Amino acid sequence: MTPTSKLVLDSWAWVELLTGSEKGRKVESRILSAEQVYTTTFSLAEVISVTARRGRPSEKAAEVIRSNSKILAPSGDDSIESGLIPAKSKSERSNLSLADSFVLQSARKLGAKVLTGDPDFQGVKDAELFS
Repeated sequence: MTPTSKLVLDSWAWVELLTGSEKGRKVESRILSAEQVYTTTFSLAEVISVTARRGRPSEKAAEVIRSNSKILAPSGDDSIESGLIPAKSKSERSNLSLADSFVLQSARKLGAKVLTGDPDFQGVKDAELFS
């Protein structure tokens, strides 16, 4: 199976990349091989929050994300679709948050894969999970 050329990165992927971890280097490799990379406004906010709490420069994190991906802001319809994802999948993935749902809905809308290591995406066919 060939990896998709469109990726929606969640906050997990960006945090790993920004910290320079081994998984972050794999994320970077996938970004470089992708045709298009996207980040939701929710993931951007989560990464900035994590970065600031760790005492790292959040401005630099924002610049890395902005320069390497297109930022996606949800529409009203996107919000409705995202809100339905946890309800529809509650029995299968009870830990899927609303932020995760926006990431997943964005990927589905774009015909992309979610790039993540977040175990909440385990078993989600639209996700490329790093372990």
